[in-house]
Amino acid sequence: MRASDRAYDTLRQEILDGVLTPGTLLGEVDQAERLGLSRTPLREALSRLIADGLADQTKGRGTLVSSISAADVDLLFELRLPLEVQSARLAAERGDPRRFSALAERFSAAEKILRSRERQRDHTQDHAEEDEHYYALTEELDEAVSDAVANPYLSHSLRSMRAHLVRARRLAQHEPERLAASAREHREVCTAIASGDAETAGAAMLIHLRRSLAYITAQHETAQSAQQHRSLTPNREEPPA
Repeated sequence: MRASDRAYDTLRQEILDGVLTPGTLLGEVDQAERLGLSRTPLREALSRLIADGLADQTKGRGTLVSSISAADVDLLFELRLPLEVQSARLAAERGDPRRFSALAERFSAAEKILRSRERQRDHTQDHAEEDEHYYALTEELDEAVSDAVANPYLSHSLRSMRAHLVRARRLAQHEPERLAASAREHREVCTAIASGDAETAGAAMLIHLRRSLAYITAQHETAQSAQQHRSLTPNREEPPA
């Protein structure tokens, strides 16, 4: 693998994982030293991140990790809905039913686990690793759909968009109830694709996307209201004697 490709893959994943947060300066000297390469391949990697929209070139400050907000989520879903729905339809027409049937079974198993968590109402226990396994499963579905579509132009657009959606996901605190519902929706998408019914596959995907957007929007509004409440609540602590 070329040095610039290695740098790009590393920085891209760190941005998606939230290791490099919005506004982080991607200084050429510091990053080249950290990644163990020269500045030329690093510049190539940064140029690709800028083209992806994951970084911004600013005057006077250099290259920064780009920001993402609730407003960006709305714009992303304007693009996501037609692309994902069409992809699901094409996957139903062109994909291997066995692959999507297997994914449907795995989403069914994931739903049972998440429903169990929901019944326990154990929101204090750390389930981060469990959640990451679920998100990895959704990425497998994304890959399966892209493979089935067999359209490099569509797949490229989806890959770029999905990178931003991974970051947008961090704006919402996903509760077990929503994750379980999401698992059921993904199972229905997989089942529809496996059946070869393009209309049903597209409809199932559309329902999932609309519910996802509604959830993220509600989460953001709740967080925003809480922040406003905190800013308006006077500090009742007594001054030190």
